[in-house]
Amino acid sequence: MATDVETVRGERGLIDVAPARALQIARRALARNPGDADAHRLAALAYRRLGLDEEAERAEIEAIEASVHDPSIREAAVALAENALHVAEPILRARLKAVPEDVAAIRMLAELAGRIGRNRDAETLLRRALELAPGFHAARSNLAIILHRQNRTEDALAELARLTAVDPDNPGYANLKAAALGRVGEFDEALALYEQIIGRGSTHPKLWMSYGHTLKTVGRQEDSIRAYRQAVAIRPELGEVWWSLANLKTVRFDEADIAAMEAALNSPNLSEEDRFHLEFALGKAHEDAGDAERSFTHYAAGNVQRRAQLRYNPAETSRKVDRTIALFTREFLAERTGWGHRAPDPIFILGMPRAGSTLIEQILSSHSQIEGTMELPDIPALAARTEEGGATYPEALSGLSAEETAALGADYIERTRIQRKTDRPFFIDKLPNNWLHTGFIHLILPNARIIDARRHPLDCCFSNFKQHFAKGQGFSYGLEDVGHYYSDYVRLMAHFDAVLPGRVHRVIHERLLDDPEQEIRAMLHALSLPFEAGCLDFHRNDRAVRTASSEQVRRPINRDGVDQWRPYEPWLAPLKEALGTVLTEYPNVPPL
Repeated sequence: MATDVETVRGERGLIDVAPARALQIARRALARNPGDADAHRLAALAYRRLGLDEEAERAEIEAIEASVHDPSIREAAVALAENALHVAEPILRARLKAVPEDVAAIRMLAELAGRIGRNRDAETLLRRALELAPGFHAARSNLAIILHRQNRTEDALAELARLTAVDPDNPGYANLKAAALGRVGEFDEALALYEQIIGRGSTHPKLWMSYGHTLKTVGRQEDSIRAYRQAVAIRPELGEVWWSLANLKTVRFDEADIAAMEAALNSPNLSEEDRFHLEFALGKAHEDAGDAERSFTHYAAGNVQRRAQLRYNPAETSRKVDRTIALFTREFLAERTGWGHRAPDPIFILGMPRAGSTLIEQILSSHSQIEGTMELPDIPALAARTEEGGATYPEALSGLSAEETAALGADYIERTRIQRKTDRPFFIDKLPNNWLHTGFIHLILPNARIIDARRHPLDCCFSNFKQHFAKGQGFSYGLEDVGHYYSDYVRLMAHFDAVLPGRVHRVIHERLLDDPEQEIRAMLHALSLPFEAGCLDFHRNDRAVRTASSEQVRRPINRDGVDQWRPYEPWLAPLKEALGTVLTEYPNVPPL
């Protein structure tokens, strides 16, 4: 025999026509079983229809708290905790098929989607959860995180404003808000938030780490080191903090630091993330100590672990380069002359990571007409949008009209407006990986300037290999992979040199080090801007720098980074082989 609640669930129209009657049924069921999640959900719906929002919110939260005791929800929670997503997903989908309004299950499925990078799906699920339970603050916090991951900072801040209005002293909300503010360059406000939380005596190591990241970005190096040291004092096994210290490039670890890292590396139950961060940090420690063999052993171990997580396929990059070359012929480009958005504002600095792009950005942002920003995610996001109709990129570009290319360019200008803090007419987007989108940039923003930052293949590729990146750059965790990636990059840029001669201005890093004034004058000439002496004194520029080279570009030009690969030459044969003639011809380019 069906229970009262099952009866009402079978006749949902009663909620609309007789909410008071539905509430009576729910209350009777709860009198018999206070942990009945269905009855709480029914009561919440009835309260909403009756305009009793406060009571509805309480019932919604009680429904969530009750549903987490359901055996299927508990089984899914265990699977998520063990990262067994293939186990959790069918359990959650079956639960939602049976009970579509189970907000706890919706949130858990959103978490699963977020873990595998399906952020749009996660957002949709979380918005559905909040539609059913607007007071479910954990889901709203998750939504803010998902929006932050999608670089939708304004939307994330709006959700955080709603959360902090209810719980203004929540350190988690303040930490996320500070990270979001930092992403759009509001560093003073971000630092104020961190200091507010720390002033309450926070002992959360990742909070101290995030504080250290922001201090580093604004050039307060000694303060950032103290923050990082405080984080490892709280939790010595937190590998990311040790790597953050190493990544300053100016910290030299002593014997006590190395001993602490090695002890942490041998800790039981050390996470994979802590382990590979410690391997990279120890690689840097032994490099500074002049022990190349021990250094390479740790770098190699960290790379093997990280590559296993990312499963990068170099053949996919090569195929994308092949397809881009096939699409962007002289004829294709000539047919689209005059298309795109006419704004001249952006200056794109692209190429390989660790090729000197931050140095170029620091030089150019010392010019009175150029504003530096950061590695902006907007070009890849807009490129991905062209696939929404089911076409693949870059082939999808052939189906765009003149109006659509102009709209994409205008959207880029609008999306990046939040990053601009001055009234300077030009701004820099220095996302290195935009080299794959050179043709797309030309198509949607034909008046934008493009600078290709290029560095000696062995220095550049080995610098990538020993660098752990916060995200992306999956090619960098194998010597062969990074060599093939560099070769593909050179091959594609050579193609654009041929079909769009003069469109890209190339800066050879070693030439910039040897004769900075000549190379800076040539850069500014390519940008149609007058020379300014301040560009030679770039190291005096106190702007925030949000990359791994932040401390290096606060020093005058030097050759410290040249030939750093040489002590490691005994282990670099796979890299040299992958580079092939790109290495032997450098700085020239092998024939196409």
